[in-house]
Amino acid sequence: MRRRSWFVAGFTFTLGAFLAWQVAQAVLRASQVLLLVVLAFLLAVSLEPLVGWLVARGHRRGRAVLIVCAVLLLIVAGLLAVVVPPVVTEVEALIHAVPGWLQQLHDHQSTLGRLEDRYHLTDKAKTQIGSGGGSSIFGGLLGAGLYVVSALTATAVVVTLTVYFMAGMPAIKRFFYQLVPGSRRARTQEITEEILVRIGRFMLGNVATSAIAGVATFAWCAPMSVPYAAALGVFTAVMDMIPMVGSTIAGVVVSLVALSVSWPVAVATAGFYIAFRLLEDYLIMPRAMRYAVDVHPLVTVVAVLAGGALLGIVGALVAVPVAVAINLVLDEVVFPELDAA
Repeated sequence: MRRRSWFVAGFTFTLGAFLAWQVAQAVLRASQVLLLVVLAFLLAVSLEPLVGWLVARGHRRGRAVLIVCAVLLLIVAGLLAVVVPPVVTEVEALIHAVPGWLQQLHDHQSTLGRLEDRYHLTDKAKTQIGSGGGSSIFGGLLGAGLYVVSALTATAVVVTLTVYFMAGMPAIKRFFYQLVPGSRRARTQEITEEILVRIGRFMLGNVATSAIAGVATFAWCAPMSVPYAAALGVFTAVMDMIPMVGSTIAGVVVSLVALSVSWPVAVATAGFYIAFRLLEDYLIMPRAMRYAVDVHPLVTVVAVLAGGALLGIVGALVAVPVAVAINLVLDEVVFPELDAA
């Protein structure tokens, strides 16, 4: 009887480990899809304060979601109108410049002509294409095209799921609340609502500070004659949404672009970003986040680094909201129970 009990225990443990391994493999295979779902839900939670504000003022939830989506669509269209024209202009300039470059290759007095005479660039290019380089170039272009299609598909999936989550947020919350035992349901609902409110406020505050960073970048670059001031402002606003490191990356990129003007302008731009980073950390961010989060800066840094290492840019974006949720659960549930024990 004892041998049988050990056999049953071993068999049960082995079966459980096998099932756990299969579940882990399934999660890894579906990680990209799950990541899109998490991102869409985070966006829906971020927009929930706006939807709730409209619902509280008499709008039906469907109409409130439609209004928020329309406003976001207008904002995205405006950003594209700022970013796309400079890119198109540069591509057109590149296309128009190619014939001139080819002509200069045969002009022995030009810089390109002297480089051609010395390094035989045309012959090397023909040799590279003939030895399989052409297929590599074609493969690279095909890979880039597939990446663009994949990015557009992922964006469409995230947008669609976000709209569905926004419209069905009350039903989604009621469903998960029903999975909690009745004795703990009220407390769970209270904590969950507080977590969602704080995450929403954090994301809206993050958007506000990012918009300020973008406007400040444009206001600096335009008078300094740094090229593509509007596009750099949009880039800075997007990068600033990544906590802790995004604004630094944006500052480095804009400073490098400012090198095309002159060294003094580049150095001044770097100094501007250092000063703005201090202003953002000690004045703008505390005012924008004072009602949203109460997380130690060290926790924020660790969360962003861990999230970025695990899930890339998306992980860095969702790291702070996850840290907010964990911090609230610790303060409201874990620590009080430990103190009462």
